[in-house]
Amino acid sequence: MATIALSVGLKGMEGYLVQVEVQLLPGMESVSIIGLPNAAVKESKDRVMAALYANDCQIPDKKIIVHLSPAEQKKNSPIFDLAMAIGIMKEAGDIKYPLPKEAAYLGVLSLDGSIKSVDGMLPAILAAKKEKVKILYLPKMADFPLTEVEGMEFRFVETLQEVIESFSGQLSLTSSFSLPNPPETSDDEIHYEKDFKDILGHTHAKRALEIAAAGGHNVLMIGPPGCGKSLLAETFPSILPPLKQESQYDVMSIYQLAGISYSNYKIPPFRNPHHSASAVSLVGGGANPKPGEVTLAHRGVLFLDEMAEFPKRTLDMLRQPMESGKVTISRAASTVTYPADFLLIAAMNPCPCGYFGSRHYYCTCSPKQVTAYTNRVSGPVEDRMDIILKLGNVSLDRESREANDYSAEIRERVLQAREIQYKRYEGEVHNAVVANEQLLRCSVLSETQQHMLRQWASEQHWSTRVQVKILRLARTISDLNGEEGISSEALWEAVNIRRNDHRKAGKGMVK
Repeated sequence: MATIALSVGLKGMEGYLVQVEVQLLPGMESVSIIGLPNAAVKESKDRVMAALYANDCQIPDKKIIVHLSPAEQKKNSPIFDLAMAIGIMKEAGDIKYPLPKEAAYLGVLSLDGSIKSVDGMLPAILAAKKEKVKILYLPKMADFPLTEVEGMEFRFVETLQEVIESFSGQLSLTSSFSLPNPPETSDDEIHYEKDFKDILGHTHAKRALEIAAAGGHNVLMIGPPGCGKSLLAETFPSILPPLKQESQYDVMSIYQLAGISYSNYKIPPFRNPHHSASAVSLVGGGANPKPGEVTLAHRGVLFLDEMAEFPKRTLDMLRQPMESGKVTISRAASTVTYPADFLLIAAMNPCPCGYFGSRHYYCTCSPKQVTAYTNRVSGPVEDRMDIILKLGNVSLDRESREANDYSAEIRERVLQAREIQYKRYEGEVHNAVVANEQLLRCSVLSETQQHMLRQWASEQHWSTRVQVKILRLARTISDLNGEEGISSEALWEAVNIRRNDHRKAGKGMVK
């Protein structure tokens, strides 16, 4: 009868329980791993056998079959090493004691029998909890973000020998290694490099970004070079509220899976890919699909500077994740889905030279060049932008820093508006992404307001999507103002920050 040791496999961010079945058969001494292993898993046989040899395990001269079940799922991580070693030792009789029930084993083996972590440990741990694993053996990790998980016991081990000793009760793993509690950082102790207090002028833009932060709305900024588009975008994270615990776990899982370090998981991610980035690096993919920039920006901000310089095909690939909050990567071998709930901030010049519509500089571009440049951002992508800001240069001698609000003050207003939304929608849902039916049910317009919106939509030739975005913006503005319903003033402000005429000639920029 085969010996079974449990482990956890990953398919994107989704984990599933893997039964590592080991059986010794008569035949020539060999190790065979089956169950759709990739190259990293196939190499496990050499790592595992070297680790067993280093620990003086008595492996009989027989054929060893290791089956990773479910057989139809492709296995693509060496995380099964520890479970394979335990199964082989138990089957060979090196482990005399029964294996703990409902226990799973995670970790890759070194040749000397020490146990190391791999990318994606946290999503594997959260998947083990979902699969109701009671005991989890895993390597010691100094930067491990969790101290405990309800209903599951962590047993941290450094070597294969420690695992064997724990089965006999010779080693108390919970007391042999205690994780340092991660330092608690209060929201007031989070420091940002940039603050809105230090940005002169752009009062209209700051107000629009405050609305965007409160409701999770996408923003497109258009203006001449040096007017402050990048500075506003890079300062934007300072007015976003800290992430809640569940969102922190999501971000931790993504960055551990991608093998990227992250300094403070309370701060929403801010990703700023260069316009030369490939479609795969932006959306994700590859032979073994990996998270892209849209997933690394999950629960945070994706900033596309010089948006019109990105390949049009790459930008169009953002359409699906912007609507659904996730990205699905389909390959011949499998289909992987990653979360991609991000707030998009984009910046672009109005034309190739950058000075179309400027009051102070002469534009050298022909109308055909201007049209071709603006058309690099397709209509469907622009249609998904909630706020369109047109910026101009600021005269520093006329502006005062004293009139500006600190980012902390704006962040507090944003947090209050979000709490109103969470209470209204009974969950961590923003006005920008709530279902249309729920939005319309909670945001009823008067007859006069409906007539106003229809008239504006007819004049501006707005699509149905844009009209709904106007309603979402007005709902957020009313939340910031503490109004229970949508006021006509909020509706008018929403129209003004969404109005789009940058594709038409002869329009100037505003400060």
